[in-house]
Parts: sequence; structure tokens; C-alpha cells
Amino acid sequence: MSEGDRKIEELAFEEALGELEQIVGELESGQVELERMLDRFERAMALRKRCAALLAEAETRIEQLVNEEGATEPFSSGDTNAEKA
Repeated sequence: MSEGDRKIEELAFEEALGELEQIVGELESGQVELERMLDRFERAMALRKRCAALLAEAETRIEQLVNEEGATEPFSSGDTNAEKA
């Protein structure tokens, strides 16, 4: 089964993003016939939607973890509290 045959909802974020980048490169080359270009563009839009959904899920999980653990303070490069621990 080729990458293009895999169902988008089965792809991990990295797989979806990689395929999306590949399709964009293919479309930018200008060497794609119109019908294939439309098919690839449609898949690219679905891949973009999948990536956005996975990122939203990750953000929700992070927010839940932070809420469970309590408030956190922003990390700054000048923070030396980690060195004192």
C-alpha cells in the first residue's frame, strides 16, 4: 500500500505532515496534470485538516495536564531555579 492509499484518519501527525509537504512540493513543481493536481490538492487539504485536529488534541491534553498539576510559571532562559534543585 502506498502513502497515498493510506486513510488520512490513520496517519500520525508526522506522517500527515510529511505527506503534505511532499504534495506541496509536487504541486509547486508545475509538472502535474490538471486532474492529478486537483486530486493531490484535495488530499493536501484533508491532510492539513488532520494535522490541525491532531495539534488541537495535543493542546487540549497539555492544558488538561497543566490544570491537573496546578498553575505553572513560564520558563525563561535566565531562570536558574533548575540549577538550584
